Amino acid sequence: MEKSPTSNVKGIFRRFTLFRKSDGHIKKKRSFQSQKPSLSEDKYNEVITEEFEFEATEIPLKPCAVLQIKDYIQRDMLKEAYLNLLSLHLELKLEQSALGEGESHSNLVNKEKDLNLLYDALRDKMSVIVRNSSALPSRNKELLVYVATIILEEEKKQPGEPGEMQGWREAWRDAVLNGVRDTLEKIPLDSREQNASWLAVHLENLSKAVKENLERVKIELLSSYPADFNVFETYVSCHHEAVGEHLKSLLEKVTELKDYYALLDFIIQRFPSDLRDHQRALVMEEDLNKIKTSYCHCQKEDFKLALENFIILETEVWKTKKSLIRTEDGFLTSKIHMDICQLISSYAENLEKIDENLGKSVVSSCLEELNPFYTRFEKEFSQHTDSLLTSDLLDCCLWVEYQIAYINSFSSLKENVQCYKESCLAQVEKLEKEVDGLTQRLRKTLMDHFKSEVKPYMDGMMTKKWLKTDEDFKEVVSKIENYSWFCKSMRAPSVQIFVNDVHYYIAKEYVSQLMKKKYSCKKTKNEDAAIKIKEQWNELRKLFVEMGSSLKWLYPLGNYLSDIIGMEIEKNIKDLLNPLVSNYPDISKKQLSAVLSFRDNGFSLEKHNVINHFTVLKRDAGNTNHEHSFFTDIE
Repeated sequence: MEKSPTSNVKGIFRRFTLFRKSDGHIKKKRSFQSQKPSLSEDKYNEVITEEFEFEATEIPLKPCAVLQIKDYIQRDMLKEAYLNLLSLHLELKLEQSALGEGESHSNLVNKEKDLNLLYDALRDKMSVIVRNSSALPSRNKELLVYVATIILEEEKKQPGEPGEMQGWREAWRDAVLNGVRDTLEKIPLDSREQNASWLAVHLENLSKAVKENLERVKIELLSSYPADFNVFETYVSCHHEAVGEHLKSLLEKVTELKDYYALLDFIIQRFPSDLRDHQRALVMEEDLNKIKTSYCHCQKEDFKLALENFIILETEVWKTKKSLIRTEDGFLTSKIHMDICQLISSYAENLEKIDENLGKSVVSSCLEELNPFYTRFEKEFSQHTDSLLTSDLLDCCLWVEYQIAYINSFSSLKENVQCYKESCLAQVEKLEKEVDGLTQRLRKTLMDHFKSEVKPYMDGMMTKKWLKTDEDFKEVVSKIENYSWFCKSMRAPSVQIFVNDVHYYIAKEYVSQLMKKKYSCKKTKNEDAAIKIKEQWNELRKLFVEMGSSLKWLYPLGNYLSDIIGMEIEKNIKDLLNPLVSNYPDISKKQLSAVLSFRDNGFSLEKHNVINHFTVLKRDAGNTNHEHSFFTDIE
C-alpha cells in the first residue's frame, strides 16, 4: 500500500487555517479576535472569526499536472491550486531525499523550476485579488480568506525549502497600495477650462473617496483576515501614501493661486487626521516647501496685478470726473485703501489655520509690494488730474477733493496695517515712511495750489491801494474760507498739519509785505495803516481759530507790529520792542528797519535810537534757542 507523503511533513503543513467554511473534511473551531473596524472609534469591537483545520488527507497524494495547477490559479481556484502546490512541494522533497549525496537529476531540476514558476503565478494572482478587493469586496471576500491563509502558511516555511519565497506580506501590502492607487485614479478630474474650481472639487471628491473606501474595508474586508494582518491600519497607511503620490502629480498641473491654496488647505487642514499615517507626512517636506514657495510667488504676482487693477479703477474715476465717496463722518475718501486692506486680510485669514508662518510671509510680501505701488499711483494720479487745474472752477474744486480723498485714504491704510506690526515690524515701519512721504507730497501739492491762488492778492497788501480798499484782502479771506470748508473733509492728523501750514503761510506772507518797502505812510497814514493791520490780523486770527490752528504763538505778532506802526511818538516805540524780541527773537535789524520805514520812510534821530535799543535787546538775549522761528523764513 502506498504511503502518504504527508507522514513526513506534518511540521510543514500541520494546520491550514481558513476563515470561511469550505468543502472537505474540516474540524471547526470558533474563537474571538480583536479588530479595530472604525475610522475614528477608540473602542475595539469583537469580531467572530472561525478557524478551520484541514485533515492531512486534504493534500492530494499525487499533485495535478503543472498545466492543471496553472489553470486553477488562472480561474481563481486558490484552494485547489495551493493544495496541489503543497503536494508537488512534498513530492519534490521526497524525491530529492531519495537521491544520494552529490547526485542530481534533470527531472528534479525542471520540477523545482515548475514549482517556483507556479508559486510566482500564485503570488501574482493573489496580488490581483487583493488589488481588486476594495473595489469588488463582495466578489473577492471568499478569495481573501485563502490569500490570508496561504500567506500565513508560506511564512512558516524555512529558508531554502523548495518553492520557498520571501516577502509574501510585503507583496500583499504592495497589492493593497496598488489597489488604492487604482481607486484614486478613477476619481474624476476636470480640466481648468472645464471648471475654474477643478482642483478644489477634485480634492473634495478625493477626501470623500478615501473615507468611503476605508468604510468598505471596515465593513467588507476586515473579517477576511486574521488580526495580526492589521488590515485597517495597513489600508490607512496605503491611502496616506497613495494620496501623497497623487498630490505630487497634481502639483505639476497647478499654476494659479487658488489652486495652490486648495492643495495647502487639503494637505494641512482638510485631510482627516484619523486617516493619516502619523509616522510620516502626507507629502515630503521638500514638496510641501515647494508648494509654499510657489504659493508665495503666485500670491505676489496676484497682489501686484490686483494693485494695477486698483489704479485702473481709480483712473476711470479721474477720467470721468467722478466725485469720490464720503464716510459717515463726512470725510472724503477712496475705496482703494479698503480694497488693499481687505485683500491682504483675506490672504492672512485664509492661511491663518493652515500655516501661521506662511501667513506672515505672505503679509510681509504684500507690505513690501505696496512701496513701489505708491510711486506708480502718484505718477498716474498726477498725469490724469493735473489738467483739472486748467479747466473751470468746478474742476479745480474736484482736483482739491481728489487730493484730500487720497490723503485720507492712504492715512487710513497706514492705520489699518498696524495690526501686522508685531509680526512684520520692519515692513510696517517702512510702509509708514512711504505713506507719510506720499501724504506729505499730496499735502504739499495742495498747499502749492493754495499759494498760487492766494499769492497775487497777498502781493497787493501794504500798498497805497491796500490802504484805500479791502478788495485784495477779501479775496484772500475768501480763499481761506474755501479751504476751511475743504478741510472739514480731511482727517486728522493731516488736517492739523495742513491748517497750520496755511496759517503759517498767510502770516508770513502778510508780514513779509511790510518788509518789501512797497509803501511808506505819510503824516497820519501810519495810524490808519495800524488800525487796518490790526483789524485784518484779528479777522485772520478768527478764521484760523475756527479752523483749529495750533500755531497760537503767531496771534500776538500782528498786534505787536500794528502797535509799532501806529505809535504816534516815535521814541516810545522802544517800549514796544521787548515783547516783540522776546517772543520772536529771530527778527533781524533789517526787518525791524523795514517795519519802521513802512511807518515813516524819513530819517530821524529817534528812529536811530529805536534801532540801537533793538540791537541792545538782541545782544542781551544772546543766541538763545527759541521754540519757534518765523522771521528767518522771510526774505
